[in-house]
Amino acid sequence: MKKQIICINWGTKYGPNYINRLYGMVARNITPPFTFTCFTDSREGVRPEVLCEDLPEVDYEMPVGVIGKWPKSRLWSEKLGALSGPVLFLDLDIVITGSLDLFFEIGEEDDVVMARNPTTPFERLGQTSLFRFPVGKLAPMQRAFREDPQKIAEKFRFEQRYVTQNAPGGVKFYPRWAVQQFSHDCVWTFPLNLVMTPKLPKRARVVIFAGANDPENAVQGRWTHRHTAGSLGTYWAARHDRKSTEKNGLRYLRHFIKPAKWIEEHWVG
Repeated sequence: MKKQIICINWGTKYGPNYINRLYGMVARNITPPFTFTCFTDSREGVRPEVLCEDLPEVDYEMPVGVIGKWPKSRLWSEKLGALSGPVLFLDLDIVITGSLDLFFEIGEEDDVVMARNPTTPFERLGQTSLFRFPVGKLAPMQRAFREDPQKIAEKFRFEQRYVTQNAPGGVKFYPRWAVQQFSHDCVWTFPLNLVMTPKLPKRARVVIFAGANDPENAVQGRWTHRHTAGSLGTYWAARHDRKSTEKNGLRYLRHFIKPAKWIEEHWVG
């Protein structure tokens, strides 16, 4: 199976540094040959090894006021630039910690294969932070989505649930140990999080970040950009800041994390 990596970037949240860093992690953790394509609305500052393509055009409005990352639906198009066959999609804010070869060895070329979402153990739910699909196979989903994007987004909430439940032919899953979620699998539960540094599970190939969590915050010891990095005393004192959104003391302490310095070893371009 040919190794084709893709990512997508729109707006200003993630700049070229995230794209370049992701390419560097991929290149160090994959057996060549491989290709790396970024579908983006800005090519400025992107390293030359990255094959940049314009964002796939769509003829519908993206839903508003919803949680999921629905602009990813652009990737469900019948065509994706010059690519054909299976592609492995990676979010820009992941940390690659081991070989990616595994993700091209599981399943058949025509399969949709997803990382498993660990936060819903009683729901068969995949993660679109990392998943493989053949170019064009999700086009029927995009056509259905086009009919009423807002209604579908409000029904499924997250694009990953829509993919899991509606991918033609169903979905398969990668081994749970291969893709770990930082907040669920790396951060110690309260009260151990107050004294223990977030761990990197030994078998993990990729660590993904959900919600407002991202590697930049985690490496500094912040749950999100709203939280204060530093000692537990400094963190607790910041709870009384009028800008804080977490006034509940116990909940606030549950979101304390020590700096995950191991991220610096892997999250480099």
